[in-house]
Amino acid sequence: MNWAELLPTATGEFVKVIDPAPNVRVLMLHRPETLNAWHAPMRAEMAAAVHALAASEVRAAVICGNDTAFSAGEDVRGMGNLSEVSSRRFRSIAREFHDVFDEIEALEIPVIAAIEGVAAGGGMELALSCDFRIAGNRARFALPEINVGLIPGSGGCSRLVRLAGLARAKEILMLEGIMTAARADQLGLLTRVTDAGAALDEALRMASALAAKAPLALGMAKMVLNTCAEVDLESGRRLERLGQSLLKKTRDHREGASAFLEKRAARWTES
Repeated sequence: MNWAELLPTATGEFVKVIDPAPNVRVLMLHRPETLNAWHAPMRAEMAAAVHALAASEVRAAVICGNDTAFSAGEDVRGMGNLSEVSSRRFRSIAREFHDVFDEIEALEIPVIAAIEGVAAGGGMELALSCDFRIAGNRARFALPEINVGLIPGSGGCSRLVRLAGLARAKEILMLEGIMTAARADQLGLLTRVTDAGAALDEALRMASALAAKAPLALGMAKMVLNTCAEVDLESGRRLERLGQSLLKKTRDHREGASAFLEKRAARWTES
């Protein structure tokens, strides 16, 4: 399946929402004439789509673009007037722009970025906010902000250092330039690299596999792992024990244990 095959069932103008399989949702960036660059209406649609995803019973999500671009980042045609506002006002505007990335990271379901073509600036930062990144082998990645006298401001620093480590994050931001999929994989930024054009298929397979697992346990695992990356070991161990103690009381845990003993597929009913 490719991005074009999903379009006939999609809703939305700039962010297409598709439910291609049970318990799986695709959010497709759709401004192909601009390499899926962000502008205000697209950001508003993405925020609404993510809010709806959080309120749904969907168990796994995929974010993709098309076969030439995941997203080239912010549409520079809409950025000129921002240089005239105060630094404090700019930070407030930027926070509004980028809250959606934080919400994606906080969703209690796994989110997979399926990347073909370019993922640059805010496009790469969107990918970094996802739990898994699957890229076709012709994909290209860049955080080019330093070249125009800026730094990445929505995870291109904070998420990057967590994923790649401090030394490599400095190398990527200050020296790397445009990265191939192979290089991004070598630096620890990708989950899998596929043949060109196959990232979406692989992401959908992964999403279906994840959607078949216990939803509460997946959500808890994501929350605990994300938090453990930011706290000391003892705090992390306390949090995982707390999470385990809550899951121990669920119907799905009892169902999973019974299914294991009876050698059958579990039927999850909680989310």
